[in-house]
Amino acid sequence: MNERVGLQCRCPARSLRFPRLLLLGVACHAAARCLLQSAPEGSTGLLHRSRNTSDGGQGYCDTDARLAPTLDFWTLSSADLIAVFPVDPVKENYVRKVENCIFSIAFPTPFKSRVRLVAVSKDVLEDILDLDVSVSETDDFIQLVSGGKIVFGSVPLTHRYGGHQFGVWADQLGDGRAHLIGIYMNRQGEKWELQLKGSGKTPYSRNGDGRAVLRSSVREFLCSEAMHALGIPTSRAASLVVSDDEVWRDQFYSGNITKERGAVVLRVAKSWFRIGSLEILAHYGELDLLRTLLDFIIQEHFPLVDVKGPNRYLDFFSTVVSETAQLIALWMSVGFAHGVCNTDNFSLLSITIDYGPFGFMEAYNPDFVSNTSDDEKRYKIGNQANIGMFNLNKLLQALNLLLDPNQKQLAAQILDGYPDLYYTRFRKLFKAKLGFLGEEEGDDELIAFLLHLMGETEADFTMTFRQLSEITESQLLELNIPQQFWALKTVSKHELFPTWVSQYLLRLKSNMNDSDSERRERMTTVNPRYVLKNWMAESAIQKAERNDFSEVRLLQQVLRHPFQKCSMAEKAGYASPTPSWAKDLRVSCSS
Repeated sequence: MNERVGLQCRCPARSLRFPRLLLLGVACHAAARCLLQSAPEGSTGLLHRSRNTSDGGQGYCDTDARLAPTLDFWTLSSADLIAVFPVDPVKENYVRKVENCIFSIAFPTPFKSRVRLVAVSKDVLEDILDLDVSVSETDDFIQLVSGGKIVFGSVPLTHRYGGHQFGVWADQLGDGRAHLIGIYMNRQGEKWELQLKGSGKTPYSRNGDGRAVLRSSVREFLCSEAMHALGIPTSRAASLVVSDDEVWRDQFYSGNITKERGAVVLRVAKSWFRIGSLEILAHYGELDLLRTLLDFIIQEHFPLVDVKGPNRYLDFFSTVVSETAQLIALWMSVGFAHGVCNTDNFSLLSITIDYGPFGFMEAYNPDFVSNTSDDEKRYKIGNQANIGMFNLNKLLQALNLLLDPNQKQLAAQILDGYPDLYYTRFRKLFKAKLGFLGEEEGDDELIAFLLHLMGETEADFTMTFRQLSEITESQLLELNIPQQFWALKTVSKHELFPTWVSQYLLRLKSNMNDSDSERRERMTTVNPRYVLKNWMAESAIQKAERNDFSEVRLLQQVLRHPFQKCSMAEKAGYASPTPSWAKDLRVSCSS
């Protein structure tokens, strides 16, 4: 339906009329604390709006729901989480050791200076949050997504978790600069958790200031949406705002501290629970709470697992192992390196979360590292599958506290099966990237052969596969590589390239009922033309620092359709060799 009106409910009992949105300032905070009974002190105001009660909560109308043109009829709630889990009894917002709970209540810290909207995701606003994109132009929206106001009736939460960082137990970590501002249930009946990142100090901030800077926030906003468009499970980004508040950062961990500006990303996910969520409870022996959390996660997010069954934790673990193998294989298929593969950054739903240092490979290199502080190359792209195994082992150690001896043995066998699962998914994805149909002896060798040639010639990873999707078999047969296929031309300089081409074309002949045009069309649907390379992000960031957000928005639009040739992208050089002006920007950007 094209008509866009306010979110409406035609409830059986009566029609509801919603009053105009009231912005309650700081003076009303005491009233909110009374309402919430246990809310802590804070300076964030409230977005006060009438709640839709047709379903008992969370802003979901199961009849005739449409996109809302304002925030008047839109609600959030933390009730589902607060009803199930004990909340930190300490209400003051100071850094501390927290025990025997999953969440602490903490309000975002509003910016002191002017806030500007950098970008929004129309897809997230409209498809997930039921908001017309025009809502993003309102002051109410800016206040909400910058942490200046909270939704009346929702309690902002910060999550307690631990984790292994670079292989070492780091004890309590938690949401040090993020606030879960509520859960929204949309018109499809899906629950989404909304979280502000960069919204101020929490009990888990340790030595941090609770802020994120524009540089890292642009990268997270763009990459999470780009990954979604690539078909890779990920958290989403709804909006990005920047302030004039000063934040001091050592970007390259070199001792050179510089002044940057504070920014906030509103990001959404079905859940923010991660392996570290379970590890912290296991570490401190909070087994009843561990069991409660696991049962909640299974009930909410693992519909194929019987939450009442005696083997539910075993079935849960089996699912996480399988989906983690799939996720990392997908990362590898697009050359994505997550620079901080710690257990606190590995989602239990096997989605990509916590975009700190990351990077898409340019020249193919299995030793590619996207994190400048990873001196030992622990998280190099070629080691991501092994790190997945390490993290799953830490998950198993937490689960073992709830398993009987037989279940522990079975769980160990499930983990032992991870390498085969990963390898199966990896080769399936790369066979598709090369246009292979069916199974033929030697497929693995052909994949490895090409990667070897790419490594030795330092050919561009993304564009080599993409240009194989576009070049004709006759051009390959003649070893006539036009200049437009510059990445393939780089590979062709290798003395063994003719040998590989000969074997490749022979393999393509074994594809039953397949034509060259069908092969190329099929390959272009799995080999992206555009990914978020560091020099692209850095160029957009430099303009954004001058309050020119045009390139952030251009990149956002291009990356929404990574498999389709786009005139805007071609004009910007996003599918060309790195422009000379950007060579000095080809750095691994950290958060």
